[in-house]
Amino acid sequence: MAFKGTTTRPTFMEIAGLVDGIGGEFNAFTGKEYTGYYIKAGKNNIESCIELLSDMLQNSKLESSEIEKEKGVIIEEMNLYEDTPMRNIGDIFERLLYGDTPLGWDTIGTKEIIRKITRDDFMKYLEKLYSPSNMTVVFAGGITESEGFELARKYLSKMKKFETLNALPIKEKQIKPALAIKHKKTEQAHLALGFRTVPLNSPDRHGLSVLASILGGGMSSRLFSEVREKRGLAYYTRASSELYVDAGYLSVNAGVDPKRIDEAISVIVSEIRDLRDGLKPIGKEEFKKAKEYLKGHLVLELEDSRSVSIFYATQSILEKEIKDPGELIEKVDAVKIEDVMKVAKKYLNVKGMNLAVIGNFAENKKIEAINRAKFEKLLSL
Repeated sequence: MAFKGTTTRPTFMEIAGLVDGIGGEFNAFTGKEYTGYYIKAGKNNIESCIELLSDMLQNSKLESSEIEKEKGVIIEEMNLYEDTPMRNIGDIFERLLYGDTPLGWDTIGTKEIIRKITRDDFMKYLEKLYSPSNMTVVFAGGITESEGFELARKYLSKMKKFETLNALPIKEKQIKPALAIKHKKTEQAHLALGFRTVPLNSPDRHGLSVLASILGGGMSSRLFSEVREKRGLAYYTRASSELYVDAGYLSVNAGVDPKRIDEAISVIVSEIRDLRDGLKPIGKEEFKKAKEYLKGHLVLELEDSRSVSIFYATQSILEKEIKDPGELIEKVDAVKIEDVMKVAKKYLNVKGMNLAVIGNFAENKKIEAINRAKFEKLLSL
């Protein structure tokens, strides 16, 4: 809605025309812990960019008629996610982990909520969160620090400061494996199998990242080799360590042949168990490759100035201190094999295991019960 018009630029076309007129690009994005707005353009147009962003933040019209039109757009976006199980499986998995809490809810919401939203809801939301005390501005590119501060003061210093709404803390307690099955008629079944781990600022975070890289960080990783190359069970399989301010998890995602999903789950569980228990020890070359994979991807991601700005903005908002890429690379380099084994033994346990599945598995209660029993039996470490 911020792009739909302001009091000084009443229409979307005026905003879009300004950005197009300087050869730039603009967009916004939102997750469960932060929202971002950005404009990327040539360095000679930096002031135009920050002026436009400040106008959108402070003077958006948020017309009811435009809100009504945008509801249809968002519902179609939701339909896109629903029709893309590869993306939707992550939402199902987080809902399984965090339940009926803000961290467990889909960021996009539900169709029922979207249809009910009014302009008053928008205004209340802004009044709870859009304070300068809750905002970070990042310039990335051809600008000096002093120029950045001057522009921020010029265009954002008049914003009213207030105490903002705080996130509800997550209280995690799990005593046995958990399972979620979403019925959808698809040619491919999608699964996410994972474990509760640590929050963003935990010292275990880097060991978990290397662990995820060893399991499923690239085409030569253990899971890619075992699940796809040796057995042809999946088109894609990957592992990642996801971290929020007060919670985290390590998960393995895969898209598999529905007829062979039992075998795929069994192989994934076996590989996790064999690593954790030292039955397949981590080799020196494998360990080195896993760390280089992480470091290389960080460097590649930061080749784009937009990514650089988001890299620093999210650290400023969510973390206790801001580190530059070199410092993060040093943290990864400092991880030892014993650190990886320590977090593997600590977090890869059956009590903390969770499995989410999307596929044609639950057409009626009898079939759902059979599949539930079958999947639960496979979740044995």
